[in-house]
Amino acid sequence: MIDHTVRVFRPDEDLPRDEQLAWKIAEVAAEQLEPTAEVTDMVINRVIDNAAVATASLGRAPILAARAQAEAHPISRGGAGATVVGSPVRTSPEWAAWANGVAVRELDYHDTFLAAEYSHPGDNIPPVLAVAQHLGRSGADLLRGIVTGYEIQVDLVKGISLHAHKIDHVAHLGPSAAAGIGTLLGLAPETIYQAVGQALHTTTATRQSRKGEISTWKAHAPAFAGKMAVEAVDRALRGQTSPSPIYEGSDGVIAWLLDGPDARYTVPLPGRGEARTAILDTYTKEHSAEYQAQAWIDLARRLGDQRPELRGPAAVTSVVLHTSHHTHHVIGSGSGDPQKYDPTASRETLDHSIPYIFTVALQDGAWDHVASYAPERAGRPDTVELWRKVTTAEDPEWTRRYHSSDPEEKSFGGRVEIELADGTRVVEEIAVADAHPLGARPFAREQYVAKFRALADGVLAPSETERFLDLAQRLPELAPRELRGLTVTPLADPLTAHPVPAGIF
Repeated sequence: MIDHTVRVFRPDEDLPRDEQLAWKIAEVAAEQLEPTAEVTDMVINRVIDNAAVATASLGRAPILAARAQAEAHPISRGGAGATVVGSPVRTSPEWAAWANGVAVRELDYHDTFLAAEYSHPGDNIPPVLAVAQHLGRSGADLLRGIVTGYEIQVDLVKGISLHAHKIDHVAHLGPSAAAGIGTLLGLAPETIYQAVGQALHTTTATRQSRKGEISTWKAHAPAFAGKMAVEAVDRALRGQTSPSPIYEGSDGVIAWLLDGPDARYTVPLPGRGEARTAILDTYTKEHSAEYQAQAWIDLARRLGDQRPELRGPAAVTSVVLHTSHHTHHVIGSGSGDPQKYDPTASRETLDHSIPYIFTVALQDGAWDHVASYAPERAGRPDTVELWRKVTTAEDPEWTRRYHSSDPEEKSFGGRVEIELADGTRVVEEIAVADAHPLGARPFAREQYVAKFRALADGVLAPSETERFLDLAQRLPELAPRELRGLTVTPLADPLTAHPVPAGIF
């Protein structure tokens, strides 16, 4: 990997185009390399994973609304259209990227990468797949495009913090998805450069979508970034240019949205001919909740099974989760959000409340993407009483481990200290989730397939489940016609049962 220093340049300073970060990203994306066998295997896993969580969300209101919007946009000229998950209708690719992006993101249940910034790199797959289907590209083309999307997003996430300035993490997704589409289509660096700049320029937004009473926009934000990436590539192909230099300019992203004129960032990118392996640094979720909650769910389930008395609020005086800065301030009591203790809060809010998640996992010894968030579950009196005894505290050592660049040390858990009414204490800790590569039960192909089958149960016919799994596992050899089969058709159309209000389109 090559470390690239990125800083703000004054208007009177010379910054050649080939020294700009957007150009260096474009050069990586323009190089057509065959993925390694290990990377190929992981891409297949993540295609299955995305489809699993999208399938589980098909009847949810945000997915139905996004699907209805997409179906209002017929196949655009110049291609065969792209599929929308759960729909019999093919649409224009940018709208398919939108609808599928919402479906993938809604349940907060697919892959993650955390470093200087947060991300869900699987969000790259919907826009790259939509363009591949529309333009009749092969499975091998799609594979290379997805690899690039993961590579660029992970590398940006390693180097540039957005959340420190309350900028939403999808600002890294716009450029990565544009780069992935550039690789898919075999575009020249000049075209990809313009697309990356436009995609970044149109996808910077605040983190208010993840603060307080969290709305349905949390699922829509990455889908919007993917849609913007498709449109940015289209404009770049038509010769249109972007604000430049988008990162380093005196009125650019770094100068005004991030660390300011004196900032310096280091972004690692692969050298020429170097394998793109960033996807191997990412990890998926066993549970439908924010990634920092994954390890805590596993620990809570074990504690509840081992010490059933902990499930009752009368036996417990206090529960303190000693954890990283991020967990404390974003999904913990350090956020200052009263909604994180509100039994009437939205699902989007509850899946960003570690006090709630730990309480329910402790009491139930399980976690379900539907039942664990049901209003009647959140409002159960004994749960509310115990929940309000759970707080978080930042521990510098867990913050250091959270930010560690050593994969053997990097962790997303912490230490729980439970004070009991009888004066005794329970102290346990966990570093990584069971499904993490270093966890108790690391996810491999078997687990990804099992996750898909479990989430598809009752939603897809068994034959449809097996059809999709067979196709996905042959991804590198798929012909363009077969690539249009990388979607699912449910047993019953949820849009028929739950029509959405009419909009403009």
